[in-house]
Amino acid sequence: MSDYVATVHWQRHDESFTDNRYSRRHAWHFDGGVTVPASSAPQSVPPPGSDLSCVDPEEAFVASLSSCHMLWFLALAAKDGFIVDDYRDDAVGVMARNEQGRLAMTLVTLRPAVRFSGAREPDAAALNALHHRAHEACYIANSVRTDIRCEPVTPH
Repeated sequence: MSDYVATVHWQRHDESFTDNRYSRRHAWHFDGGVTVPASSAPQSVPPPGSDLSCVDPEEAFVASLSSCHMLWFLALAAKDGFIVDDYRDDAVGVMARNEQGRLAMTLVTLRPAVRFSGAREPDAAALNALHHRAHEACYIANSVRTDIRCEPVTPH
């Protein structure tokens, strides 16, 4: 079993607090030394309470699902002998009420566009199978109740 660590740090500076007008800006610190500026989503707390230049937890959730899927896809494609040159996913998450009536990220749609090279490229069936296998293997997807859909984009 592995442990994954992130330190989330927020501080109140000279702002009032009890009037609920404090900044939601904070930082995520990761073990490799990376610090990510974070804030609440502007849909939850309008600016200036939220900082639009920061990553919000909802965006990070969508990105983490997309990233996990991509990393598995790349590993599986390499194992199957396909050469991937470019992978881009314009993933979208939908916040809505779940079955219990609570706000939740109810749907995340991955829209990966993959460009291959080499003598051998997957046909549509093999490409869909790669995405299905990547989805099945993704630790993050296996950890959430969110409906996750993969709609591969075929390059023109």
